[in-house]
Amino acid sequence: MGHDLTGDPAASTPVLVGAGEHAERVGDPAYQTLSPVDLAARAARRALADSGADSQALAGVIDTVAGIRQFELSGLAPPNPFGRPENFPYAVAARVGVTPRRTVLEIGGGQGPQHLVGEFAAAIRAGQARGVLLVGSEALSTIRHLREHPEAGCPDWHEPGTADGHEDRGPGLDDMLDPSYAAHGLVGAIPAYALFENARRLALGESRDRYAAAMGELFAPFTRIAAANPYAVAPTERTAGELVTPDERNRMLADPYTRFLVARDQVNQGAAVILTSVGEARRLGIPDSRLVYLHGHADAVERDLLDRPDLARSPASIEAIRSALDQAGIGIPQVRHLDLYSCFPIAVFNVTDAFGLGADDPRGLTVTGGLPFFGGAGNNYAMHGIVGIVRAVRADPGGYGMATANGGIMSKYSVGVYSTVPREFAGVGSVLGGRGSSGAPGRRYAGRVVVDTCTVVFEAGMPVRGIVVGVLPSGDRLLATTQDGATIGALLGEHPRGLAMDVATVDGRNVASICAQPVQTATIGAPNPTTV
Repeated sequence: MGHDLTGDPAASTPVLVGAGEHAERVGDPAYQTLSPVDLAARAARRALADSGADSQALAGVIDTVAGIRQFELSGLAPPNPFGRPENFPYAVAARVGVTPRRTVLEIGGGQGPQHLVGEFAAAIRAGQARGVLLVGSEALSTIRHLREHPEAGCPDWHEPGTADGHEDRGPGLDDMLDPSYAAHGLVGAIPAYALFENARRLALGESRDRYAAAMGELFAPFTRIAAANPYAVAPTERTAGELVTPDERNRMLADPYTRFLVARDQVNQGAAVILTSVGEARRLGIPDSRLVYLHGHADAVERDLLDRPDLARSPASIEAIRSALDQAGIGIPQVRHLDLYSCFPIAVFNVTDAFGLGADDPRGLTVTGGLPFFGGAGNNYAMHGIVGIVRAVRADPGGYGMATANGGIMSKYSVGVYSTVPREFAGVGSVLGGRGSSGAPGRRYAGRVVVDTCTVVFEAGMPVRGIVVGVLPSGDRLLATTQDGATIGALLGEHPRGLAMDVATVDGRNVASICAQPVQTATIGAPNPTTV
């Protein structure tokens, strides 16, 4: 049971009072080529109106605006040619009549929106803020459209800003941008998550066909929810088979992923939530029915990729979920509304495996439609998930909702448990796990390894590069790459785990090739944390 209160919560208890989002699709009749700031401002205005209070009065209590870093500012997308504001949260604030004394640009990573809810709920409880606007957006689809159609015009999206009271927390994506990863072809999220996905398949001993079917069965219900969501970028219901069958539109990206199975970042979406205190909310006349309480929250940080004991799982994220639920005083059966971060199937399987949830769970595993179908709005998807959970628990008074948020390469995780049930703020959330590094990504080696997990990257439907996580005789792991056809063919076999590979150092990279002679393979276990 949750911890219901016998009386009113303290006036300083933080609450979510407004939630809003906006989206547009290239080619729609109402398409306006909105900038990221304009998308975010539309969402923020809707969040102000959503509270049920006078929007101008609510704007007057907001003294802090925290923005989610766009992919462009995270190093995950090239600078766009149309410019950008010097202070994104300040530019959004100016459009909606907010005069903040403090602005924040959060680090990169999909965990950001949920992490900020917990951080600034604590700031409100401590009296460090009266009202907080959390906001983010991406216009990657419009940027591509304008690049491809110069006749549509060349907007100027640059805006001056103020550095007064501004905190830029930096990109924060070192786990994704390690140069030694790139040297071995591990560029971006898709091949990294493919390594995790294949690790899970190989650990389960499932055939390629059966595992592909399971990925399709997991995500097919997501497409039904996206098809009914007016803010979705791909509102099309698809069968499990459609999701996993490669064709001209659904091309292979990295084994085992087709395009329909990965987060869709070509979106024009913005989302925002507003937090204040119970006292401020009542002073503004916000109805109690609009107040949503944060019953539990937690953050987790996973170890570096090659130092994780099991690449098929992310135990830190599961610990974060359990911690947030414990803080709320409930278990997973009492959560009526779920939004599980779904950038790739493995991110969802990680949770369903741990808690015994099925793809056909009657609650549904998403309230939006998920990142491949609703849209993976850069680092800001989880803000849309929170907006959806806020709507769900308001429509179900007394029910609980849980939003999860994943960042990096399954390396950062944030969780929030929400309800309209009044609840004193549970305090600062737990920060679980911890990053430690053996220096493994940069390890160079010449000799024999066995395959722990692997993926093959495709271009234009053709396999072009293999990436191997290999285990040395010492038990340490390393990254290796290959463009050899026979080796790539072996990696695309049914059960490459345990295959012996010869590794040579070429131009500072580990290059793998399938052993010409069969050898006895080593037992694959947890990595040795020492550096070779």
